[in-house]
Amino acid sequence: MTHGHGPPTGHAGSAHRWRLATALVLIAGFFVVELVAGLLSGSLALLSDAGHMAADVVTLAAALAATLIAVRPDRSGRRTFGHYRIEVFASLLAVLIMLGVAAGVVIAAIGRLGRQIEVDSGPMLVVGVLGLIVNLVVLVMLHGGAGESLNVKGAYLEVMADTVGSLGVILAAVLLRVTGATWIDTAVALAVGLFIAVRAVILAREVLGVLGQAAPTGIDPERVRADLAAIDGVVEAHDLHLWTLTSGMEVATVHLVVDPGRDPHPVLDAAQELLSVTHGIAHATVQTEPTDHHGCLEIGW
Repeated sequence: MTHGHGPPTGHAGSAHRWRLATALVLIAGFFVVELVAGLLSGSLALLSDAGHMAADVVTLAAALAATLIAVRPDRSGRRTFGHYRIEVFASLLAVLIMLGVAAGVVIAAIGRLGRQIEVDSGPMLVVGVLGLIVNLVVLVMLHGGAGESLNVKGAYLEVMADTVGSLGVILAAVLLRVTGATWIDTAVALAVGLFIAVRAVILAREVLGVLGQAAPTGIDPERVRADLAAIDGVVEAHDLHLWTLTSGMEVATVHLVVDPGRDPHPVLDAAQELLSVTHGIAHATVQTEPTDHHGCLEIGW
């Protein structure tokens, strides 16, 4: 039996921790500005975008925390997988916040239907433009690490989505100033709320997939099994399990039945290289068995 210890690719963002920290400060600071401006101006579009920024703050904080907590050694001896799952639970919290924000925005928008609401388009336009600038600055900052770290890439995509929200606020402010129709603010807020909800559902599916130990996205278990069974000297590959520990850290266990008299070491090396290079699974436990071994048949699950 052998096992491989690949690098914690899901947390390569440690080298870009300063990017995440700076982005967190900028987004969190502007979230307060946008929230206050939304309350003072009466703009639901601003408030909905502020809620979106709140989700960004949680996501950035989770990404930053993952680079700090994940590398801490476990002193209890009971967390055999370390602290890597902290990122997944933080993402689940972000999902709940996003769904809460989306629900609040939709309820508020419905409550405004048929009512004449005073909305000051001036602060909307100014804060929307400033929000767009802040988002673009953060995008440029995170772009340098997005290609190397999934943590940074996730934060980059979050801020990119929030940039769309800032553009929506600007559009609503301009149309409101030109037409005076306050329903435009409500319509844009409703669109942003639905946009947040859709993104929350997509992220929730990914999070639940990880927590449910589904096979990693982009990896076909049957293809992996077939490739392992095709290794010279392997008669059969069974008891294959594939799951994601946290983003960018895929794990596998498998049993390989080898030909009688075959040296298992070359088989183990070939299996480890196949899983790592071909399928991107750096951490794998491979067990070899002779053809007359029947212990696996006694397992009831």
